[in-house]
Amino acid sequence: MNVQQQVPRNALMWIIISLFALVAPHVARLPIWVLAVYVIAVVWRLQVHRGRWSFPGRWVKVAMTVSGFVGIYASYGTLVGLEPTVALLLTAFALKFIELSQRKDAYVLLFLGYFICITEFLFSQDLLITLYSVITVLLVTTALVALHQPGLNRFNRGTIRLAGLMLLQAVPLMIVLFFVFPRFGPLWTVPLKSHTAKTGMSDFMKPGDVASLSQSADVAFRVKFEGDIPEKSSLYWRGLVFSRLEQDVWSSLGYYDVPLEEQRPDEVVTSGNPLRYSVIMESTQQNWLYSLRYARARSTGVMHSSDFRLMSPAPLETEHLYKVESWTNAPVELELSEWRRKTETKLPPQGNNRTRQLAEEMRASAGSDERFVSDILKKFRNEDYVYTLKPGRLTGANQIDQFMFQAQRGFCEHYASAFVFMMRAANVPARVVAGYQGGEINPLNKTVIVHQFDAHAWAEVWLQDKGWVRVDPTSAVSPLRIEMGLEEAMASEGSFLSAAPLSPLRYRGIPLLNQLRLRYDALTYRWQSWVVGFDSEQQYDLLRTLFGEISTRVFATLLLGSWALVLIPVGISLFLRRDTHPVSPLDKYYRLFCDRMAELGLVREPGETPGHFAQRAEEALPGFAEELQRITGLYNQLAYVGMSDKTELAQFTRAVSRFKPDRRRGLLEEDTTI
Repeated sequence: MNVQQQVPRNALMWIIISLFALVAPHVARLPIWVLAVYVIAVVWRLQVHRGRWSFPGRWVKVAMTVSGFVGIYASYGTLVGLEPTVALLLTAFALKFIELSQRKDAYVLLFLGYFICITEFLFSQDLLITLYSVITVLLVTTALVALHQPGLNRFNRGTIRLAGLMLLQAVPLMIVLFFVFPRFGPLWTVPLKSHTAKTGMSDFMKPGDVASLSQSADVAFRVKFEGDIPEKSSLYWRGLVFSRLEQDVWSSLGYYDVPLEEQRPDEVVTSGNPLRYSVIMESTQQNWLYSLRYARARSTGVMHSSDFRLMSPAPLETEHLYKVESWTNAPVELELSEWRRKTETKLPPQGNNRTRQLAEEMRASAGSDERFVSDILKKFRNEDYVYTLKPGRLTGANQIDQFMFQAQRGFCEHYASAFVFMMRAANVPARVVAGYQGGEINPLNKTVIVHQFDAHAWAEVWLQDKGWVRVDPTSAVSPLRIEMGLEEAMASEGSFLSAAPLSPLRYRGIPLLNQLRLRYDALTYRWQSWVVGFDSEQQYDLLRTLFGEISTRVFATLLLGSWALVLIPVGISLFLRRDTHPVSPLDKYYRLFCDRMAELGLVREPGETPGHFAQRAEEALPGFAEELQRITGLYNQLAYVGMSDKTELAQFTRAVSRFKPDRRRGLLEEDTTI
């Protein structure tokens, strides 16, 4: 093999570092055997480098490739999807490293490394992930730079400086592209990450579902109000409406479950100034969005459902920013259609007979729907009902009866489910609403941080002349949950985030840790709103503010001109600094020697050896033969053998400094000799 095509040891070590840096963010979602493949690949390649093992043969490569496909299929059950594809790509990256023998193989491997770095953004666009990806790109670039340094056979940490300088030179162009380059829609659809367990609301609810969310400290979304932040007790973030009950499981209506004439409800009459706010939702892989009661979207790409919810046309695969305005006191759906009334009063034909009978009796004695609502809340408040994260399991076919008359212990979904069941048993339209209640206010940037443990379920009841009215049975059992939050409500029970002992939210009592957490969250909000949320609409508004009306010609001129402003200075600097390598004292004085010879008309040819140049010079100027031999001999000794001490270099510099030839003197001595 040509020595120039071999992979230098320095480059090999940087490739190994890049190898593990690229796989690190994916560790949590990869099968353990993929990580074992990486370890085996590195050990194998190092043994090949030491000459102890050989590169894998053709059939060994085939066996490895087939095993990779079989392993991915066995681990995920499919080869189609984002996670299996990324896992297969990472496996191929490790196997390719084993057969790394020439520079062309290294090029393929490193360019594949850049692509693998991008795949992490398909799972998260968090600020820390972005910073880590910059480090990964730096490491891959360092390996690429080391590949072009064949003389470095030892690991050289200085290589990363040159790679860092190259990336810094690319930063201006990156900034220009971020603000100016057109933001197109996706050219293809990425399959859903069905193998990743996502924490969040589901489109059905059974007892215990919301309680399980309350053990998670993950952020669900962040909200920024344009004015004052409302009271925490009024922050009910609607996300899902459950109108169907089957086998003790509440579920929402699908698009085709709603008749065409019901798809567009009557327009809601609003008055007064709305609450205006923006929401940044984390990835949920679902379509529903969260907002306060009666909401209208101020952003494009947001749909309104027939039950007054906000929806996204596509599942949220990444963080999503949208703007909303809400009229929390506006009467909603004052007239109820027959289909809607039938849907919101429907119950299974059998089951929970004791609760049905109790509801009918209470409704008869109440005399009105509003009094009936008040009586049920009073029952929850005055009797031995307990709000708890550890309610115990309800089994059998009559779970609501068990809760109402036996257990009397439950979380918000238990109370909302039982309340709506009783409403419907008395033929009062009602439904369960699931979402989040409250949120943590970050005093540093005045945002509301809604965590998964803020998940909540409540009820909506339709009342004559009032429309849909929010009723929260939990507030009757545990007012502290609504006014202060889950942590305070569960303080006596000690169950708040009991399954997450390392969560920073459990240590909010330590001022330093809490301040660091809030500062990072404020920084995260800026990142999401300014960078991740910078869409085509914001880009157009920014350019229109700076340059006026934007046409196709203006946009193209702006794009090309901005590139030129960035690239021309870089090109000029590279042209002016063509020789960026430092010159050693030995080469400096030898160049001085060559310059003085050029003054005599003797120019050293490109690629000409010092010995051949000296021989040609002696033939032309025999009067300088002794000096030419001395200077050339010292140079060859120092350049190719090395110097034992600094005296030899000093002798060479003195010899060159004293060499001040005169062509006429050289020719005169030549004639005298003749």
